[in-house]
Amino acid sequence: MTTQTLTERPSRSTLFDGLTRYIPIGATVALLIALYVGGVANYDNFDSPQVVAKLFIDNAPLLVIAIGMTFVILSGGIDLSVGSVMAFSTMACAWLTVDAGIAAPLALVIVLAFGTGWGLLIGAVIHYFNVQPFIATLVGLFLFRGLTLQVSDTDVSMREVEFWQWGMTHVDFFGKVKDGGFWLPYLSFVAFAVVIIAFVVLHYTRFGRSTYAVGGSEQSALLMGLPVARTKIGVYAISGFCAALAGILAAFATKSANPLANVGAELDAIAAVVIGGTLLTGGAGFVLGTLAGVMVWGMLNTLIAFQGNLSSWWARIVMGILLLAFILLQRVLARSGEKRRT
Repeated sequence: MTTQTLTERPSRSTLFDGLTRYIPIGATVALLIALYVGGVANYDNFDSPQVVAKLFIDNAPLLVIAIGMTFVILSGGIDLSVGSVMAFSTMACAWLTVDAGIAAPLALVIVLAFGTGWGLLIGAVIHYFNVQPFIATLVGLFLFRGLTLQVSDTDVSMREVEFWQWGMTHVDFFGKVKDGGFWLPYLSFVAFAVVIIAFVVLHYTRFGRSTYAVGGSEQSALLMGLPVARTKIGVYAISGFCAALAGILAAFATKSANPLANVGAELDAIAAVVIGGTLLTGGAGFVLGTLAGVMVWGMLNTLIAFQGNLSSWWARIVMGILLLAFILLQRVLARSGEKRRT
């Protein structure tokens, strides 16, 4: 065996490991394309640009909380409170602007600050008291759902507050829908902005690199001198902020607050993140993968709507099967990587 052969093997292994990272997100994108092509082949008007645009309209709040969940899962944690925080934020917007008479812009600042503060608190509890993220955030799931029902156990309308008309005000692209164009509301652009900012933070900042490092190995991150405590608390603050922002987007979209809304949204977000290629154990994943995962969820619901005679629960059934498949794919790739390194 020559010296050249000895030096070639690590480089080939490293190259293969690098390519392996992209297999899950590649599978997600391929699945998304297959679902769309299948829809075009079987349903009239499925190729309308507005069908794709509607994915970003209907799923803007889910996309935002899934982005926050991506930070948490990349760090090796989990956040089960986001659905309840989202519902509470929507109800808080309604109570502050309708009942308390607070100016809507100030109400938004209060709600976002509250969501961020909750994330900071639960992140500190997880890190400094060494509480399992599942248990700590489960507290938030029950706490904020209960608080939401305490504020009101019935729907609260916000239609009389003119400010809430802004979110669904839309921009037309390439003319009207009947002429082959499509439209997007302002709330969709807010979701796009969150995706872009998250992409930049995760891939081009020290905080993003620390998030990946902590998720890969917290002990190694400590030995490298990375700010582990700041990173772990920070990702939960981002998740809390995103959950509150998603609640605000839901308020703009529906102009009402339902105390029982978004039940299970945290599970939808986790599923979208995992199907988007992020490892549940942390340390590997992509923001754009999460975007693709949310679009898969939206495409499944769109196909069911076009079919017309299927229950919406079929989307969850298929999503559960896909989630299992992607978890198994992650395990297979992880084991193959371990074998190559031994």
